[in-house]
Amino acid sequence: MNGTCKTALKSGVTALAVAACCLAGCTPDLVTKQRNQQVPEVFSSAPESKETVSSAKINWREFFQDPHLITLIESSLANNQELNIFLQEIEIAKNEATARSGAYLPFVDLGAGAGFDKSGRYTRFGALEANNDLKPGKPFPEPLQNYSFGMRASWEVDIWRRLRNAEKSAINRFLATQEGRNFLLTNLIAEVANSYYELRALDSQLEIVEQNIDTQSNALKMVKLQKQAARVTELAIRRFEAQVLKTRSLKYEIQQKIIETENRINFLLGRFPQSIARGGQAFVSGAPRVVQAGLPSQLLENRPDIRQAELEIAAADLDVQVAKAAFYPSLNISAEAGYEAYRLRDTLTSPESLIYNLFGNLTGPFLNRRAITADYLNANAKQVQAIFGYERTVLGAFIDVSNQVSNVKNLGSSYDLRSKQVQALTKSIEIANVLFNAARADYTEVLLTQRDALESRFELIETKKRQMVAYVNLYRALGGGWT
Repeated sequence: MNGTCKTALKSGVTALAVAACCLAGCTPDLVTKQRNQQVPEVFSSAPESKETVSSAKINWREFFQDPHLITLIESSLANNQELNIFLQEIEIAKNEATARSGAYLPFVDLGAGAGFDKSGRYTRFGALEANNDLKPGKPFPEPLQNYSFGMRASWEVDIWRRLRNAEKSAINRFLATQEGRNFLLTNLIAEVANSYYELRALDSQLEIVEQNIDTQSNALKMVKLQKQAARVTELAIRRFEAQVLKTRSLKYEIQQKIIETENRINFLLGRFPQSIARGGQAFVSGAPRVVQAGLPSQLLENRPDIRQAELEIAAADLDVQVAKAAFYPSLNISAEAGYEAYRLRDTLTSPESLIYNLFGNLTGPFLNRRAITADYLNANAKQVQAIFGYERTVLGAFIDVSNQVSNVKNLGSSYDLRSKQVQALTKSIEIANVLFNAARADYTEVLLTQRDALESRFELIETKKRQMVAYVNLYRALGGGWT
């Protein structure tokens, strides 16, 4: 490199540094916000809990014991349309990251061309060609042909790491979509499990209704016999008939709910309506799995939506750096090398047809920078927005777990009391029937006792369902199901 080139290079670098310093001083001030990562030491609904192990680490195949439910979940993970749609979102984010990864590398194109040109006689080029034709030698062909082939290269030198930061931002968003998929998996598994437990509860309620229909029908026969013996009136018969009809209508209502719940599960499984296989064990006898809440700090690493929010913050931070780099000068280098001639044989053989060039372009914004200023401020606003979104996600996760921990505890106590209530009312039915047959109780007492017993058994099953759902929701709230 001669002295002139060295001097020019030093002058260019100096100009670039001076321009960068001047432009950097003109960047607008930003609103800053620090992320709050502090969480309480324990969940407020269980302050006495000292658990250090979270059930979120348990694989969902181990958490759920029912083989029919496991089969349904496996089918939903393979065929759920919403999940498959989101998987394509992951592919889109992956392709975006791949495209960004090549933005800071040189672009090289290969090309070839052929054409011809006819200039007017009284134009500048036509006059030059006519003057050349008067000289000795072969004249230019008319029309003038042109053949070329070669390589063209362009390269934006990533001085301020704008392109590399854009690539890292795209990678973070790709990782964020993967965490979004994990969050979708967690919710999908919980939704299938909750619908399955609702279906099991409806089956138990239908079984109870059928048993009550038989019991009430037998009571109706007994009342009719007592009417023949003049021990009761026609009013008692009509009241017992009405009770039987009401219970039979309730049966059809439950059957409709069963069909709707089955179809909801089929929709989650991505298939058309069909019967859902379920376990034969009595629903009320199934014991829920014990779920350990662990420490609130473990939510930060177990909940996919929190991890997704963290990656969104990282991407937003890089976007601010990318937007800031737009204020600085950019250096673009372009080059071309190849062959060009107006005769094909000269293009391929004559070294005089060789062409090449190298060009560097240094540009930077000077006047009317409103667009890049707006982009810079928007990137900053989105960064602050991402931090608020992260804090809201953490707060929502903490409250969700706190609610479910309390729900599990209270439903356990409620279920024990309702079980005792069912036992007492079941015994009262026997007593009411004995007293009624001995003419020591009115028929209305029998009807009321039967109705209370039916309602209590329904409430017991409903409490059991809510208890099972609460355990599933606590497992989901802790971030379980996606590992």
